[in-house]
Amino acid sequence: MTVLIQAENLTRILPETVPVTLVKDVSLSIKEKEFVAVTGPSGSGKSSLLYLLGLLDHPTTGTLTIDGKDTGPMGETERARTRLAMLGFVFQFHFLLPEFTARENVEIPMRKLGKLSRTQMHDRATALLVSLGLEGHLDKRPDQLSGGQRQRVAVARSLANDPPIVLADEPTGSLDTKNSEQVFHILETLVREHGKTVVAVTHDVDLAARMDRQIHLVDGRIAMS
Repeated sequence: MTVLIQAENLTRILPETVPVTLVKDVSLSIKEKEFVAVTGPSGSGKSSLLYLLGLLDHPTTGTLTIDGKDTGPMGETERARTRLAMLGFVFQFHFLLPEFTARENVEIPMRKLGKLSRTQMHDRATALLVSLGLEGHLDKRPDQLSGGQRQRVAVARSLANDPPIVLADEPTGSLDTKNSEQVFHILETLVREHGKTVVAVTHDVDLAARMDRQIHLVDGRIAMS
């Protein structure tokens, strides 16, 4: 299978008075259609690694290739364009914009990418939300939705531009058992039925054990993969 993410010796150090190493010499390959868990104790660098893979942060040293393209020489405009086209993001606290409806939140990445007409964006956002069981909530704002519903809107938003890669940072971390299982099933379906690559940071050992493989971090380094 095609390697979509290739990292070599990724390191991220915060240049504080006493430098703080978040990620240290991480090398990994993630192929298309993989369902990968990133695990490890609190403070081990899980989210920091995900932010590097998602082009949200810059490595101090090391290289990162997305779909065969070296991201190192990319300027900020190209990095942003790559994020919009290649990567979808789901965060623990969803980060939906409170002043917009569910449908409008899903349309935002499409507007930024600028490939679809207004009607096409409206129709795609509607279809994504309906596919996630939110047909009765299209025009509700986030404060009118439950936690599980808000996270499903966040998943729909991550899929807005049909990216091949979805990165999820503790996507079930703020949910109860029932909603956690629903969100996990959605992510699994993205891989098994829609051919997406999903990389999910999780502290839930039971969910991690159900994924294809685990990348386990300790003190910013890979201890097992």
